[in-house]
Amino acid sequence: MSLACSRSSLGMMAIGAINVVRGSRSSIEELLQIYNHSESVALAVDNPEMFNRIAKPFYLKSSIRFIILLWGEKSCLVSEGNKEVPIFTFMEVIHLGRECRKALFECHDARQPYKFEAIKSDDIATLVYTSGTTGNPKGVMLTHHNLLHQIKHLTDVAPAEVGDIFLSMLPPWHAYERACEYFIFARGVEQIYTTVRNLKDDLGRYQPQLMVSVPLVYETLYSGIQKQISTSSLIRKFVALTFIRISLGYMEYKRIYEGKCLTSNQKPPSFLYSILDLIWARLIAAILYPIHMLANKLVYSKIRSTIGISKVAISGGGSLPSHVDKFFEAIGFNLQNGYGLTETSPVIAARRPGCDVIGSVGYPIKHTEFKVVDSETGEILPPGSKGILKVRGPPLMKGYYKNPSATSQAIDRDGWLNTGDIGWIVPYHSTGRSRNSGGVIVVEGRAKDTIVLSSGENVEPGELEEAALRSNLIQQIVVIGQDKRRLGAVVVPNKEGALKVARELSIIDSKSSDISQEKLTSLIYNELRTWTSEFPFQIGPILLVNDPFTIDNGLMTPTMKIRRDRVMAQFKDQIENLYK
Repeated sequence: MSLACSRSSLGMMAIGAINVVRGSRSSIEELLQIYNHSESVALAVDNPEMFNRIAKPFYLKSSIRFIILLWGEKSCLVSEGNKEVPIFTFMEVIHLGRECRKALFECHDARQPYKFEAIKSDDIATLVYTSGTTGNPKGVMLTHHNLLHQIKHLTDVAPAEVGDIFLSMLPPWHAYERACEYFIFARGVEQIYTTVRNLKDDLGRYQPQLMVSVPLVYETLYSGIQKQISTSSLIRKFVALTFIRISLGYMEYKRIYEGKCLTSNQKPPSFLYSILDLIWARLIAAILYPIHMLANKLVYSKIRSTIGISKVAISGGGSLPSHVDKFFEAIGFNLQNGYGLTETSPVIAARRPGCDVIGSVGYPIKHTEFKVVDSETGEILPPGSKGILKVRGPPLMKGYYKNPSATSQAIDRDGWLNTGDIGWIVPYHSTGRSRNSGGVIVVEGRAKDTIVLSSGENVEPGELEEAALRSNLIQQIVVIGQDKRRLGAVVVPNKEGALKVARELSIIDSKSSDISQEKLTSLIYNELRTWTSEFPFQIGPILLVNDPFTIDNGLMTPTMKIRRDRVMAQFKDQIENLYK
C-alpha cells in the first residue's frame, strides 16, 4: 500500500496537481473537514476497507469527481455507492495513461509540436495538514521548490549511494517520510517498507545501509539491547555493563579533546586552561581506549551486526533522549539527530557525518538561517542565549491554505518563521571544549502548548484538560509528555470531592476525613480514563500535588492561565520519576 501511495503522490505532482495527504487512521470527520477545506475534487483511497468506512459520509457531504482505489478489487466495495462517481483501480489509471499517450502519438497531427503548461518551482505541490485541524484546519502549502531543496541538500546528511537499501517505517503521508523518500528515489536507493512489529526481522533480513525514523524506534532498540544484557548470565551482564560504562566515559573525554562539547558561555576559556583541559582529556581517553576497543571487538560489533544498519540511522520528528544518543555513540553505531517542522518541508537542521555534536540537532542545512529571539520583546539574542528559534530559507512553506492571518502570525515580513520551539545557538570559540561546535543548534522544547511524543505524534493538551476538568475530583490539570512515549499529567485534586466519592464507593470509612495517596491516585486515574475515553491519546502516569497553581506562587498568569513551562520546571524531578 505504501508503494501505491508513493507512486500516486508522485504522479499527481508530476502533472501539476496538488495532493492533500492524510493517514487512513484519521477519523471520518477529520478527513471530511480536510477534503472540503482543501477544495479537493477526487479521492485516492488505500483499500476497499478504507473506502467502505468513508464512502457514505463522503458521498453525502462532499463533491467527488472520481475515486482511485490504490489497492484491492472493486468487487469488495460497498454496493450502495453513488453510481455517478466513477471508480478506478490503480492499474486502470496506469492503463488509461498509456492509452491516452498512445492515442496522442498516433493522431493525424502528432508531428506538430505540443505546448504543455510548465510547472513552476513556486507552484504548490502538496498540502499537508497540521495536527490542529479540528475547528481550525491549517493546510501547509509546500511548493515544488521546497521539496526539491530537500532532495538536493539532504545528501549532506545521509551519504546515500546507488544500490543502498533504505528501511522505511514512517507513515507515507508524513512530511518527514515524504522528503526522505523523494531524496532516496533521486539517489537510486532501494526502499523497503516495514512496521514496528516487523522491524527486528527486517533489519536482519535486509541489512539496510540507511534508516530514518522517530526517537521512539531508537528507544525501542535501546530497550531491547538493555533487556538482552539484563537477562544474560551474571558474568556476561557484569562484563557488558562495565564495558558500556567505560566506553561512555571514553566518549565523554574524546568529545572534550575533539572540541565537540556544548556550551552556552559566550566568553571562551583562556588558552592555557584549554591546553591543560585538552591534555588531561587526551590522557584519560588514552587510558580508556584499549578497554573501549576490546569492548568493541567482544560486544559492540555483535550489537551493530544485529541492528544491521551499516551507514547511518537518522532520528527526527521529536527529541532524541540523551541517554539513548550517548549509548549508541559509545557502541559505535552511527545515529544522527535532525530537526524540522511540517512548515519547513521538513528538515532544516541535522548532524553530519564527521561533525556529530551530541545533544544538538546539528547545523542548518544549506541556504537556511537560524536566529534566536526573546519570547516577549522579539529582540535578537546572541549565541548562547535561550529563546524562540526562528528560521528563514528555501525550505519554508508558502503559507497556510486559505488562512492568511495564521500565515502572517507564523512568518513575519522579513520571511522568518516562528518555529514555536525554545533553543539556542552554540557560540563560536577558537579554543576550549566547544571549538568545533560553534553554530550548531540546540532545541530544548516547545514554547507553545502542542506536545510532541517520542513517536512523533502531535497532541494538543487543551482538549484533554478541558474534558478532565469536567470531573468533580480534579481542580487543576496540566497534561505533560513532551518527548515521552505517552502522556502524563500533573493534577491538583479536589480533595473534598474525592473524599465524598471515596466514602460513597466504600473505599474509605464513612466517617473518615482522610484518604491515602495511593487510593486518591487510583480515583483520579479512573476519573481521567472516564472523561477522556473518547480521545485517541490517553493519559498514563499522574503526579498529584497538594498546593493549587496560583498567581501568587507564579504558576498562573494575571489572566488566570496556568504557566505550563513553570509547572513543568517546578516539578521537573517528580515528572522524570513518573517515566522511570
